[in-house]
Amino acid sequence: MWLVPDHAMAVPMLDHLKANNRAWAERMVSADAGFFKRLERQQAPEYLWIGCSDSRVPANEIVGLDPGELFVHRNVANLAPPQDANYLSVLQFAVDVLKVKHVMVVGHYGCGGVRAAVDGKRRGLVDHWLHPIRELNHEHAHELNELTDVAARLDRLCELNVIRQVKNVASDVFVQEAWSRGQELSVHGWVYSLANGLVRDLDVTVTRP
Repeated sequence: MWLVPDHAMAVPMLDHLKANNRAWAERMVSADAGFFKRLERQQAPEYLWIGCSDSRVPANEIVGLDPGELFVHRNVANLAPPQDANYLSVLQFAVDVLKVKHVMVVGHYGCGGVRAAVDGKRRGLVDHWLHPIRELNHEHAHELNELTDVAARLDRLCELNVIRQVKNVASDVFVQEAWSRGQELSVHGWVYSLANGLVRDLDVTVTRP
């Protein structure tokens, strides 16, 4: 049995967030009385969003979709590594169970994970996670070094990272099997701008093997 000190009982535990939640729920019901009843029955999203964990990139809000309309997987620097069981489980569930029609890999300019991958500083476990971006940086060193502005270089690396993750998703066995059985599925690569709130389509969409 856990014992809680008496003084801890009086400390507000994120009360402002709980109040925000109640206000949000009331707004949703006020606008649509059956909203939560529909959510209870089943989720049937057509989209899987693979994005960055960055708190400034709220997936649903960016594309104007309600809860239940977008299946979301987020991690540092929006990676889709073929050895990550968490990402693979999300992808398989989205493709095989939910039958999503679109997978969007969405990076963002000014990504702290991309910057951390190449700034030479040691941070521990996250360095291992970000290793694919360091490899990408080395692979495209000639192109990137031609960009003298550091911010522009990092922005281009963000784009290259999205393109590589699109390739990872499109080459995954779950996606390949979905295409082989005729399932409608497209994999897209986007980059979101924190400066203006707009997404840019990198025109790397894959729709077949």
